[in-house]
Amino acid sequence: MKLALIKFLSAATVLCAADVPITQDELVRRTQELYDAVVPGNQEPWKKYFADDCIFADEKGRLFDKPKLIADITPLPSGYSGTIKIENVQSRIIGNTAILSYDADETETIFGQNLKARYHITDTWLQRNGNWQIIASQAHRYYEDPAVGQADQKKFADFIGTYELAPGQTRSVVGEGDKLFIERKGKKEQLLPETSELFFRKGVEGRILFRYAANGKVDALIDRRNNEDVVWKKTR
Repeated sequence: MKLALIKFLSAATVLCAADVPITQDELVRRTQELYDAVVPGNQEPWKKYFADDCIFADEKGRLFDKPKLIADITPLPSGYSGTIKIENVQSRIIGNTAILSYDADETETIFGQNLKARYHITDTWLQRNGNWQIIASQAHRYYEDPAVGQADQKKFADFIGTYELAPGQTRSVVGEGDKLFIERKGKKEQLLPETSELFFRKGVEGRILFRYAANGKVDALIDRRNNEDVVWKKTR
């Protein structure tokens, strides 16, 4: 009888250890603990909450295993500080798996100058042996337009014209007062200056720049996307 009771209690202990529920609030608390540890370079929460066989993909597309991830958690240099706050949280908790999807709002101060960035992150938590840990994490950074610079309006006349990508595939650059626009198939977007010859469109990743030929005239419009160029040749 005593042996049977011991076996029963042992089985109950294993069962309880294998089924420990977790809430969204607890996942958020742990995740905020991770980010609070970034500035001082405290590796302990990262060791605790990431599984030994985790996959971590950051906003730059780099992949880390746990040793590389932990090694990357180091104190910020002197003169640097910041915070990361979790916002817009959603979760799905099913059995021994929990998905936490959220925005991370980062403020970084570099010798008194403030920088901001926003990321969206999805963490997958897995319960094993009664312990909830992150088995996979993936982040991307929200696109934000660059600061508007000063345009050299005297150069607008060089940029205005029609540009061709292929036969029948054209776009036009037109000027309206002190503004420059790009137009294709009835859609017109303002070209906002980053520098005098480098432009962007609101809410659109990439840059528009104009190429000068050896004769000093613009011969192409370059649509630069992620450091790759699509060249539109100027036809008139």
